[in-house]
Amino acid sequence: MKIKDLVYLIAFVLVIITISEMIGFQSISVGDISIGLLPLVFAIVITMILGLQFFRKGFWKQIYSKVNIEFSGKYLLFIMLPLMARYGADVAPQIREILQIGWVFIFQEFGNLGTVIFGLPIAIMIGLRREAIGATLGIGREGELAYISEKYTLDSKEGRGVLSLYIIGTLFGAIFFSILAPILLGLGIRVEALAMASGVGSGSMMSASSASLVAQMPEMESTILAYASASQLLTSFLGTFTMVFLAAPLQQFMYKLLVRGEK
Repeated sequence: MKIKDLVYLIAFVLVIITISEMIGFQSISVGDISIGLLPLVFAIVITMILGLQFFRKGFWKQIYSKVNIEFSGKYLLFIMLPLMARYGADVAPQIREILQIGWVFIFQEFGNLGTVIFGLPIAIMIGLRREAIGATLGIGREGELAYISEKYTLDSKEGRGVLSLYIIGTLFGAIFFSILAPILLGLGIRVEALAMASGVGSGSMMSASSASLVAQMPEMESTILAYASASQLLTSFLGTFTMVFLAAPLQQFMYKLLVRGEK
């Protein structure tokens, strides 16, 4: 990657961040429910719009070049490292309370099986076959991407399935979670439960969900961030084992049961 391309990419990111922060947190009321839209949501929407083929001309074509996209995807993990450190800092002050209900965090890991139990039959019903294996193994983040790429390669049908879900999650995941969390809070679900549910294994989704909850209940900021961070750390660690030893075998069994006669 050329230095000039890197400079343009960094400048573009800084401009998007500045615009999004200037917009700031916005709240939309739908009946008795208040939906919070974070600067992160606006940043995603702006970059999505500018990434449309219609705008990919001249300077914008250079920004959204294949080299820049591959570079951003390759080093995404390093960009997330400061966020992982923040998780630990948020968990530490609430560690005693978290340990007291630790079994709940472990029990929620079985929720990772939901994508297989509910998603696989629906995917097959709408016409997917081997692609459904990659698309329903989990929420399609880095863990699932690595597992599918190692076992099937990304050029396979399974690889196309997980890549499709990864792209969709990147584009819409944070937006969906930032809207869903305050809606569920308005329906009376406890904020602690929603904070725990925010840790699904995606840093952007967790941040969007927990920040939306904090915006609704700022007096519980430390509790929300601690629960969400602990859940995220546990999901990142245990989620891999759940996927390999539970989700993948269950998925293979269900696939053979639902798609009979396929070799």
